Formats: sequence, structure tokens, C-alpha cells
Amino acid sequence: MRAVLCGFALGVFVLQQQPALPGALAWSVSALLFVAAVAFARWVFRREARWLRRAGFCAIVVGAALVGFGYAAMRAEVRLRDALPVSWEGRDIELAGHIRGLPVRDANGVRFLFAVDTDEARRTTGIPHFPPTIQLTWIDRTRAPAALPLLAPGDRWRLIVRLKRPHGNANFGVRDPEAALLARNVRATGYVSAASAAGARRLPGRASGVGLTIDRWRFALRARIDTVLAEAPHRGIVTALAVGAQDAVSAEDWLLMRNTGTSHLIAISGLHIGLVAGLCAALAGWLWRRSCFLARVTRRDWPLIVPAQIVAALAGAAVAAFYAALAGFNVPAQRALWMLTVVSIAFVSGRSVAPSMVLAWALSIVLLADPWAVVTPGFWLSFCAVAAILLVVHGHLRVRAEPQWEDDEPPRSRVSRAFAVVRRRLMRLRERLLSAARVQYAVTLGLAPLTVYWFSQIPLIGPFANAFAIPWVSVLVTPTVLVGVVLPAPLDAWAFRAAHALVEALAAALQALSGPAWTIWRLPQPDTWALSAAALGVVWCLMPRGWPLRWAAPLTWLPLLMPPPAGPSAGTFRVTALDIGQGMSVLIETAHHALLFDTGPGPESTHAGERIVVPFLQANGVRSLDALVISHADSDHAGGADAVLQAIPVRQLLAGLPPSNRLWGAASRAGADTLRCAAGQRWQWDGVEFTTLWPDPGPLPKVSNAQSCVLRVVAPGISALLTGDVDAPSERVLVARARDALRAQVLVVPHHGSKSSSTEPFLDSIDPLIAVFQVGYLNRYHHPNPSVWARYAARNIELTRSDRDGAVRIDSNGGALVLERYRETHRRYWMD
Repeated sequence: MRAVLCGFALGVFVLQQQPALPGALAWSVSALLFVAAVAFARWVFRREARWLRRAGFCAIVVGAALVGFGYAAMRAEVRLRDALPVSWEGRDIELAGHIRGLPVRDANGVRFLFAVDTDEARRTTGIPHFPPTIQLTWIDRTRAPAALPLLAPGDRWRLIVRLKRPHGNANFGVRDPEAALLARNVRATGYVSAASAAGARRLPGRASGVGLTIDRWRFALRARIDTVLAEAPHRGIVTALAVGAQDAVSAEDWLLMRNTGTSHLIAISGLHIGLVAGLCAALAGWLWRRSCFLARVTRRDWPLIVPAQIVAALAGAAVAAFYAALAGFNVPAQRALWMLTVVSIAFVSGRSVAPSMVLAWALSIVLLADPWAVVTPGFWLSFCAVAAILLVVHGHLRVRAEPQWEDDEPPRSRVSRAFAVVRRRLMRLRERLLSAARVQYAVTLGLAPLTVYWFSQIPLIGPFANAFAIPWVSVLVTPTVLVGVVLPAPLDAWAFRAAHALVEALAAALQALSGPAWTIWRLPQPDTWALSAAALGVVWCLMPRGWPLRWAAPLTWLPLLMPPPAGPSAGTFRVTALDIGQGMSVLIETAHHALLFDTGPGPESTHAGERIVVPFLQANGVRSLDALVISHADSDHAGGADAVLQAIPVRQLLAGLPPSNRLWGAASRAGADTLRCAAGQRWQWDGVEFTTLWPDPGPLPKVSNAQSCVLRVVAPGISALLTGDVDAPSERVLVARARDALRAQVLVVPHHGSKSSSTEPFLDSIDPLIAVFQVGYLNRYHHPNPSVWARYAARNIELTRSDRDGAVRIDSNGGALVLERYRETHRRYWMD
């Protein structure tokens, strides 16, 4: 049975790696393979040969995997059917529906899920499968605190919205946001249009349902915590532990927790649910055993009718379900809930279930409910942590023998008896400490490859930080938060303030522990083979004593810990243009150096510097930047610079910024040398020459776009030109000054393809083979301009655009250009 459940999970995982859903031929072949596997297994198990039985076992696993593959494919077909037609993107649509989940409010407005009245939407739009759930943003255009209405779960509204298909930024080494939208069943995103902002109408009544009732509880608890803690620095962590909402956790807290390997404690994890369920089960059993005192009143001796152990098990499962509901049923919470449920059912029915079987059942139930859970970090971190613990605990099971006394009689001396009691307690304490150390060792070792894959780092102080952070949060903070959840106002305020004080003490301890830079080991995101080898090494290391060649297991980690150089060969360079929406960010890599040209939008818009640029650099092994070039001060080019300067060492800032711009000071405080872009600047790295062509030395032009740095990169067989937002007058000056100096095979298109740039003489001077348009999906500027796009297409240039192709990577291989489009080489069936 265990193999069947794991085979089902394997099939679900394989489906989520496919570039397209299976067609009629694939379905037919899969059905034939399933029938063949079942028939072969049935034939084999009628034979007595052991090797045949092993073959039948493999056939059963294959059949279960085909079932999982087919189940996930059918779920995907149904979910993808609810799609917004391309022709309806960007149009005003009047919709009625209700608020779902917990709305997230920030300085720009509020973001929320909207459950659409699909029957009305189908009648008004004629779309047969209108998306039932959409994600909306209601922008606060007046910047007044009370300008936007309070949006609560279940409230019904009629809104005019503008929608687009679920489209996310697609980049090498960065999480796929489209997969997250699909997992949440969000089949369209958009915003409340300006026409509706003033005329939005709240409809009478409220939507009902168990899920909405839970959401209203969570909403009220979050509002109460916000009122009690107000501007407290760690309010977001208390909220996350109470209702599972992590939107209020500050960037400083996230950074601290990631750097110390304790970020799993911010969420309502399986550990917290198991602890709370255990405490409540113990309390329920204690009370039930003492209910015999009520026998005279009830005339029933309840503990004799229903054993206290069964009552405790059922109470623990019920409390676990309640707490998981408060957490929003995230994957770790689901895993803990289903494991407790399976154990409780087995206990009540008088059965004994192996821990690995419990984990396998929880795995299958989670994937039955949500086949897309396998694309989230929480799924892998949660299940692999429990698997590692079970593996190391199973390998160290011991039967504890009670002390034996000579002549089968205990010593008569009081001193001897006291000494024996102390010795027994010390031995038990020693066993518990050793067991806790083994568990911490297993979790640290087991999750290290996944931590590198998802976060491109290993916190070296993680085991030490977790040694006191886990009991601190689990034994002190979480129960205190739950006391505040249970108590009525105003008594709950005392508990929430006490919980915040405990979190504040924890943050201070972690801050003192995470000071040195060496405490974080930065590593590039491993490929499939390196990750598989490291996973094999983990299992090998966690095997019990006596396992053959256990000492050699760390050798399997070498591809993960000592990856080959990621840069191109000497004398060449690599260009990677990121997909950051409407903005620009390009990485130039030589054999031993890296230059980042622009950083995309910042907090004023999409947080692309923090969400995309920094994770991309870390996942691709860029530990430091030899140069950060900020072409000019526009926010879509310079907004993410702060995030880059805070996360990655920068040796030099080269920018086309006015002297008063704050980035000069920020770069200096980060330890970077600062220099203004000026034509004539020239340097060489690893046989690659870099030349600044614009702007001229002296005062900067008054127009912001005319201040853009223009950088030319030249190596034997390949050259590239990065132009920022340079405008037509600047292009004319560059053409008149040095026409031949502009020639390049790769061109990052000026000003995202605006009609104010890319003049005919400029393109003739460059004569590019590849042109890269960095534009946002359905951006409000309508970049690239159709006439400019046609101008490039008429020259038979290979065109790429980030809204369609995602990030693009261009290498020189023996003098020939190799172009890689992310959405082609890493395609998944859900990509729009």
C-alpha cells in the first residue's frame, strides 16, 4: 500500500513537469500501459519466484504513477478550462461577487480575491467558462487612509474591473508566479478601474459557507491584533502565528529569519499544529478521566464507556483541524492535520500503522486535494523534514532496559535509592538530548539541498539558531498567541502583547547570532543531477550504523557544494535580459566578472528588484557585482537598486544620475565606489572590452531619458549595446559622432520600443542580429509601439520580448550566437 501511495504522488509530480497536457494519443498509451501493468502484476503474484514478485512490485508502482498522472491531468484540464479570452483583456467588465480570503492592504491600495457570480458573468459577457475566482487590486489614488472601503470576507460587491489572463514573470532560477496562481485557482487578474472606484456598490447580504465563516474569524482576529499591537515592529509575526497571514511580516523580519534558517517558524507549521493538538489531547484525556466524579449526576461512568485515550485522540484531531483552518490550510498544516487524522483513526479502530504509512497517506491526501502543491517550497520542506526525522529515529530505536539490582531487590539505603533516582533521570535527560540532537541533525542535513534549490543559501548557524528558536516559539510564543485567540477582548490584549515581547526577545537573540557574513553560505541553484546526487547522499548519511560506506556519502554532495564555474569562457560574455515587467534589468557576465545594467522597478511599483533581480542573481551564483550601472533615474530602471545594494556586495556604482540623487549616498554606505557615466570610459575584463558611449562629460541633459547611460560590450565574435531609455536626439548625436562604434550583434532596444527612440539611422548603424524588448505584459504605455516593432521586423532581426518569451539568455558559442528563451526551454502546461 505504501508503494501505491508513493507511486500516485510520483505521477502527480511528473505531470507538473510537462510542457503540455496529454493529448488523445498520450491518454491511449497511458491506458494501455496501466492495463498491462495491472495484468502483469496479477500474473506475477500468482507465481512463487521472488525476483518475479519484485517485478510485480515495480509494475504496481508504475500503475499507481499512471493513475496519479491521469488524475492530475484531468484536474488541470478542468481548471484551465476556466479562462478569460484574449479579446476580453483590458476591457471594462461589470461583475458581481463576494470577497474571499483575507484582503491585503498596503500603501498603494488593497489586493483581494473576488469570487465571481459566474451565472451573471456568463449572461453579460457570453463567455461560457468565465473564471470563478479572480485576483483584484483596488488602488488608492487619493492616498487618503479612509479612501478605500473596508473589504471583509463574504461581503458582496458590484465592481467594474479590467482583467488580463494569469501572466507572471518568467526567469531563470526564480519561482514561477503563474504556477502559484493556478494552484489558488486564480484564472484572471486585474484591478478595479477608475470608473468603478467612485461608483462601486456594496450589495445587500453576505455570502455564506464554512470557508467564508473561517475567513471572517481570521479577518476579525487579524484586525484585533492590528488594533492591540498597532505599530509594534514584530506585529506581522504574531499575526502569522495566529491566523497564518504573512503579508504583515516586515522585510527586516523575513531577512533575519532567512539568514538564520528559522523562517519556517513564522508560519503555522506542522510542528505548531502537532504541539497544540498534543496539549489539547492531554487536557481532554485528563478531564475525561475525572468525569467519573459526575457519575452521580449523569448516572453514567463515562470513562468506562469510552476510554480516555480515544477521547484524547479525537479531541487532538479536532483541535488540529481548527488550527489548520486558522492557518488557511497551507501545505505544512495539511500534512500535520492528515497525519494526525490517520493516526487517530487507526488508534480508535484498534489498528497499528507504521509511521512511513502515515506519511504516505498524508502525502496522497494532500495531492488529491491540491495536485499543484508539488510546485511550492512548503510541500517539499515539510514532507522531507518529516521523512528525515522518521528515517533517523527508526535507525536509532532502542529498548530501554530498567536498572537491575542484585538479588532482584532494590537497595535499602536511602542514599543509594536517591542516587539511583538521580542517575535514572540523568540518563533519561541524556537520551532526550541525544534524540533531539539526532532530529536536528536529520532536519538540517535533509533540508540543506532543498534550501539551496529554493533559496540559494545554507544558513550555517541554522542548527544553533533552531536549537533555541524552535522550543522558544513552540513552547512559549505559540501557546501565548493561542491564549489571545481564545480570550475575549480586552483580556486578549495581554496575551498578544506578551507574545510580541517574546518574539522581540527572540529577534534580538537571532540578530546577535547572525552578525558575521560567513554565517550564510551562498550557492547557485543546483541542476537536476546535482540535486538528485545530494538527495541520495542525505538518505545515505541518515541510514543506521552499519550501513555500507556511510563515510563516503558526503562525496555525493560535491556537485552541490562545489559547482563548476557558471560564467562563460574567457574572451566571451553572456547577456541575460530579465523579465521584470515594464522596466529594464540586464546581467552581463564574463569569465570572472559580472555587471548589472539597471535593476527594474522598486517598492513604488512591483518590487521587481526584491522579488526577481536579487533572487535571480543569487540563484545563478552571482555572489558580488563588479559594477552596477543605473542608466538614469526613472523608477522602472533604478527602483530596485536599494534591494540589490542591500543583498549583494557591489564594488562600483556607475550611473547617469544627478548629483542630488539619493542612490549615490546609498551606494557609498554599502561600500561601493561611485562614478558618473561619461562617454569615453573604457575598461576590460577577461578579454572583454566595455565602453561608455553616452552621456557626454559635464552637466547632464535636462531630459531624464537623455541622461541614460549607453554601454557597448565587445568580445571576439560578439558585441552588445545597452541603451537604457536614450531618446531620438541622443541617437542622432551618437550616429553623427561615431557610426561604426555603434555596431553590435545584440541590441537591448532603447526605451522598451517607444516611438521616441529606435530611429532608422540608429538601427542602420547598429545592424543587430538580435533585438531584445523588455516590456510588461499589457503595459499601460502600449510598448512596443507597433510601428517600431515593424521597423525591426522589416530588417529580419531576431526579435524577443519579455512579455511573450520571458527572460532571454544570449551566449557566444564559437562565434555563433545562441539564443535561449525561458518560456521555450522551461515551458510548463500552465504558461499562457
